[in-house]
Amino acid sequence: MRIERREDGPVTVLVIEGVIKLGESASTFSRCLEDLLEEGVRSVVIDLARIDYVDSTGLGELVGYLQKYTERGRRLGLLNPQARILNLLKLTQLDETFPIFESLEQAVGEMGGD
Repeated sequence: MRIERREDGPVTVLVIEGVIKLGESASTFSRCLEDLLEEGVRSVVIDLARIDYVDSTGLGELVGYLQKYTERGRRLGLLNPQARILNLLKLTQLDETFPIFESLEQAVGEMGGD
């Protein structure tokens, strides 16, 4: 798994490539989100366009960090999930829990303000 961090105004964008599953990829993903939380980053958008597989561990990490960010008054959203991932989010009803955006402009517009 590769993670690239970009800043788009007040929003930090994580571009993820590969899979998020039990083992090293989930640990790497978790460390990255934890680091952003500790840095005090207010809004994070996770670009899932290059992710084609997430297992239950990966979903658990997403849900756990959504809760951590929310508890600290921060925002965590998802950008461009592929059809397979979007279907998984719908199946687990996480599409009703996470803000999901189709464009970066939309994500920055909605998550960039305080």
